[in-house]
Amino acid sequence: MAKKLDSSFVNMLLSLTLISAGMAAALALVYISTKGPIAKTEKEKTERAVKNVIPPFDRLVTKKIAVEGSDSITLNYGFKSDSLVGIAVETNTSKGFGGKIKCVIGVLPNGNINNIGGFEMRETPGLGTKLKDPKFLTQFLGKNPTNFKLKVKKDGGQVDAITAATVSSRAFCDAAQNAFTAIEKGGKK
Repeated sequence: MAKKLDSSFVNMLLSLTLISAGMAAALALVYISTKGPIAKTEKEKTERAVKNVIPPFDRLVTKKIAVEGSDSITLNYGFKSDSLVGIAVETNTSKGFGGKIKCVIGVLPNGNINNIGGFEMRETPGLGTKLKDPKFLTQFLGKNPTNFKLKVKKDGGQVDAITAATVSSRAFCDAAQNAFTAIEKGGKK
């Protein structure tokens, strides 16, 4: 039978170090093995959102644009033959109540909003998450920011805020405005 180690500071420190190193290695292995599948799933989710927000296309041209107050915004120009059918804008804002809000906004060549989808957010369930509800989103469809002010009514805009979720509503308006700012910077191709 093996002799029991003394309960000394050095032995306890050595034991804890070995256990910590083993757990760190296990966590690293899990991270490495799940990194690829997670990235693939995120890419597929974004591709589905792009297809859902603009009319059918046969070619997609992607461009990243820097917009002040947000991460870089991706413009996905959808073409059918050589005609632009829409721009799917992967936009974001960090002004949400729960932090960052990301979504994909489809814009037609005339500048009108076609559809909205692909949400990622950490807003309050039952309040801020109502950003995804058709009741909120339909007020944007067919609208163009040249004649529709992308701000909640409390701020002088034309958007009906979600009751008890004004911060989230403002944040969505900010993300939508970021999308149109990126289109202006990036051009309509």
